[in-house]
Amino acid sequence: MYPGKNKVCELQAEACHRNTPCLHIPYKNICTRETDKQTYEMAEKESVSLGNEKSAVALSVQSGLMAPSAGAHSVLDGLSFTPLDSNSNRDVQPFPRSPKLQRKLAKAGQPSQEQLSRCLEELQAERSKTEAHIQSLKKRKADLSRSTEMMKQQVHECFENMRAILKRDEHAVMDSLDLDLKQTRTGLDQVLKNWKQHQDQVAKSISSTQRALTKSPAAEEDLKGHPENLSPKKPDASEKEIHLNEERFERLLKTLSSISRNLKVQLQRKTLLLDSSPVVIDRQTCHSQLKLTSEGRAVFFSGSVRPAPEHPLQFDKVCCALGSSPVMAGHSYWEVDVRCCSAWAVGVAYGSLQRKGRDKGAKLGRNRNSWCVELRNRNLSAWHNDRHVACHGVGQTQLGKVGVGVNYNKGQLTFYDADTMVVLHKFSAAMTPVFDRAHHQFTEPLYPAIRFLRPPENQIWPNHLEFCQLNSP
Repeated sequence: MYPGKNKVCELQAEACHRNTPCLHIPYKNICTRETDKQTYEMAEKESVSLGNEKSAVALSVQSGLMAPSAGAHSVLDGLSFTPLDSNSNRDVQPFPRSPKLQRKLAKAGQPSQEQLSRCLEELQAERSKTEAHIQSLKKRKADLSRSTEMMKQQVHECFENMRAILKRDEHAVMDSLDLDLKQTRTGLDQVLKNWKQHQDQVAKSISSTQRALTKSPAAEEDLKGHPENLSPKKPDASEKEIHLNEERFERLLKTLSSISRNLKVQLQRKTLLLDSSPVVIDRQTCHSQLKLTSEGRAVFFSGSVRPAPEHPLQFDKVCCALGSSPVMAGHSYWEVDVRCCSAWAVGVAYGSLQRKGRDKGAKLGRNRNSWCVELRNRNLSAWHNDRHVACHGVGQTQLGKVGVGVNYNKGQLTFYDADTMVVLHKFSAAMTPVFDRAHHQFTEPLYPAIRFLRPPENQIWPNHLEFCQLNSP
């Protein structure tokens, strides 16, 4: 077998392996004479040149970067190649689709009249809905202004009524004072008239006495008419009672002062009461020795354990309970009646507050998950993160109600004496140096929290705490 023939066979096998058209090349001269050297050399040259051309054609087809050479076109008659442009971003279809497929795609790409009509109807309906919604929003915008004006008018009327009541009461008090003044003046005028008459009589007596000293006939006649000396006049005891009712006036001032203080307190509370909401205690969190009322606002310390299975959210060692509704945004305010408890803690806590055990993690104010004010041994203090400060503004009398105000967005928590609206303590970012890395913002929902504390041995055990109903001021 000639080497040239083997080379051609190898090229044909390579072309078949690369899925390229097979090259049928006539090699007549190769098979005629096995010992012809000239024929062998020509076949070798032809095979080498043909192999180079075939390699170039196969490389151009695989890489898509160059077109077949002229020699390749002369050999590969009837084959067509589409050159690829490497600088173009468009998709290249090497094989054109059939006309039938193209007509099918063209027909599928064009919607029918029925589809277009249905699409038009849907678009028109959507336009109508959009226009109606826009008109509704515009109406709401106009209604907002009217509603605000109506609210302003109602508030103005309420304050006008209060001012009218105060004005009428002021006139009534002034009229009362004028009447008292008139009665006092009338009594004093009568007493003054009597004393003036007495003064005239004394003056006449003095004149007659002086004439008698001169022993004149006129003096004798006067002495005959006034044989006795004029007796001195003493002040009547009733005169001392003729004065303004100062005691009544002092009581009036005290009453007005009390009304003024109460009015100021109520006006301060009104903004807080606008953000008030009823607080109901979560029964699942109550310690087993705590008993709730039917409405769930008041809790008693019973001293006996409830025969009930322990809940995962229940405090098992600390006599504590949490509210059922958390504060997650905005403002909120509630009040706790503490008059029937001698040692207590009132505050707020995250839901992640520890429920089991009696260590600091489960006690209000002794961890980073809770804040409170507590009364122990008649001393009121504010607690957070196991640090405390004494509450200021506390009077000698025992607190009746504790107000709790939360501004969640600003991270502020304020405790009030709800009877006087005196601020007992305010937690905020400004208290960071006191409470060691205290919060700047609340990071979890806040739950109202109460706790019964154990009083000294000489005091009775506390037994009652209640969340106040704040439906009206």
